[in-house]
Amino acid sequence: MLPHHAGRARTTGLRGRAIGATLSAMLPRLHLVEFNDLAATPAALRDVIVESLSRSLRWGRMLRGLVEPFRGFLTAAGTDEVLDLCAGAGGPASTLATELGARGAAPRFLLTDLFPRPAAWTAVRAEHPGVIDFVEDPVDATAIPRSLSEGRARVVINAFHHFSPSLARAILADAVAGSRGIFISEALVRNPLSFLAFGPAGLAALYAEPLLATKDRLAKALLVWATPIALLAGTWDGLVSTMRIYEESDLRQMVAPLGDRFRWTYGTYRYPFGGRGYYFHGVPRSPAVVE
Repeated sequence: MLPHHAGRARTTGLRGRAIGATLSAMLPRLHLVEFNDLAATPAALRDVIVESLSRSLRWGRMLRGLVEPFRGFLTAAGTDEVLDLCAGAGGPASTLATELGARGAAPRFLLTDLFPRPAAWTAVRAEHPGVIDFVEDPVDATAIPRSLSEGRARVVINAFHHFSPSLARAILADAVAGSRGIFISEALVRNPLSFLAFGPAGLAALYAEPLLATKDRLAKALLVWATPIALLAGTWDGLVSTMRIYEESDLRQMVAPLGDRFRWTYGTYRYPFGGRGYYFHGVPRSPAVVE
């Protein structure tokens, strides 16, 4: 039998989750601007934001809850070859490779992005030889070449919210037309309060960035330590990200016109400090669809 205070804590936690879910459903999606998306943002500031996010995911163990859903997705897709469409600094692929490798054989990741980061990816590849590789040229997630797509499942981790509805639909349509499947995940929900879970790991990763960076250390030190620029920009981007998140109903509306060739699954996962994210994936109903 649970102590009275434990029962009260559990009830309070459930009530808090219910309120959060209700708020997420009530808030409209707002496609606001993030500093990370602006061409005018200095490269050093963009690197601070992207690289800090990658470290946050690893240090905060924010993707551990995705391991089993992702393994199930790859099994259903019938492949261990993964095309990372929006690889960023390579953090999500590196984290998943580590977690999956600790539980058996890791799949092979091929990192791509419209704005490649070969310097960061080279370091990630060195950490995971034979598991992670990358494409140096820009790759458009809405029009993947057959040479990259064939035999691979696709993944978009913590980046789908960056795309407008039209581009998001195009990414899903291209995946249905020529891939083993697509796995989308976000570590946030449409609720600004959900960004609080990033706080502990995110702050540590941000203030460590000038020490761990491979380039522009002086510029990053000025942005992170000498001024509040990086902190304010990163906080803004994080809060805006929550408001750009696609909810389950949005995702299902996007795939509805694509027919019944794929089977779609939606779920949520949790991580430390009250964090909650979602995953949404689709796989062909028949392997013949992608042959």
